[in-house]
Amino acid sequence: MSRITIITEGAPEPVGPYSQGVRAENLVFVSGQIPVDPNTGELVEDDVRVQAKMALKNVESVLVAGNSSLDMAVKMTVYLSDIADFPAVNDVFSEYFSKQLPAREAIQAAGLPRGAKIEISAIGLART
Repeated sequence: MSRITIITEGAPEPVGPYSQGVRAENLVFVSGQIPVDPNTGELVEDDVRVQAKMALKNVESVLVAGNSSLDMAVKMTVYLSDIADFPAVNDVFSEYFSKQLPAREAIQAAGLPRGAKIEISAIGLART
């Protein structure tokens, strides 16, 4: 089985002993991405919609680096600091996904890194 660690400048650098993502055979596993701008290393503004877009961009960057894309995402997990933000996050997801909808769950987490409102992890199919 082939296993490739994914490293991209398009997503924030890991802050611990983990990788941004891993490609194993035809699957790409993306570690949880919070809304940190990879260019500045700073959390984006406090609005959950802005944060959801940044987290999705970071997820997308890791998927692309693993020869996948958001269109090829098959599973996503969304962690929210406040489940009341779920409708706003759904609105953002509808901007990114319309035809090939990934399986997904959204849960409220007691706390997210750096005080983020959202964290998103994903599994995508890789192009062969």
